[in-house]
Amino acid sequence: MTVAERLVLKRQRHLKWRALDSLETVLMVLCGLLLLGFCSTVIFDIITREIGRPWLWLTSTFFIYAIFTGTAVATRRNDHLYLTAIADTLVGTARTIVEIATRVVVLGVAICFIYFGWLNFLRGFSSFRMPSMTPIASLYAAIPICGVLVALFTVEQLVNGLRNGFAHDDPPEPPPHVAPIESIASAPGGRR
Repeated sequence: MTVAERLVLKRQRHLKWRALDSLETVLMVLCGLLLLGFCSTVIFDIITREIGRPWLWLTSTFFIYAIFTGTAVATRRNDHLYLTAIADTLVGTARTIVEIATRVVVLGVAICFIYFGWLNFLRGFSSFRMPSMTPIASLYAAIPICGVLVALFTVEQLVNGLRNGFAHDDPPEPPPHVAPIESIASAPGGRR
């Protein structure tokens, strides 16, 4: 199994299009890189503060993009903005109604992200981040991009849920391979 195959969540496959699996993989890798970048820049920020030349703006850039990228990925994986506790207790028409209503609300939020994020992005060219003098629009760009991705993944789930049904029993994941203790505990030369 490749790394890309392991990054795409197998849960609720009936709600996903295979064509978007590569996008999920790219977004998962991007989330990891943004998290690494955020942690690294926090350390770099501490060092530069100690030497009297703080570099504050880079940390916030990684943080903002990580949040909005993670929101989009979590929407595809049904790990975020999803009321599973309520929907999982229902069956039949009641479950379908709750699943659709939940996704319509998420789609409404995504449309707000797109519309108001785009307006903020355009206005962001008149404000600049100090001391780099980078337009604040570079931060606001993450909002409409997130909105487009959340809308795409929500439409994907709505279409597939209406076509295939929202409730499906997922096959159990195989347990992870654990090496026997004897192979780990045995000392070189056969001594224990």
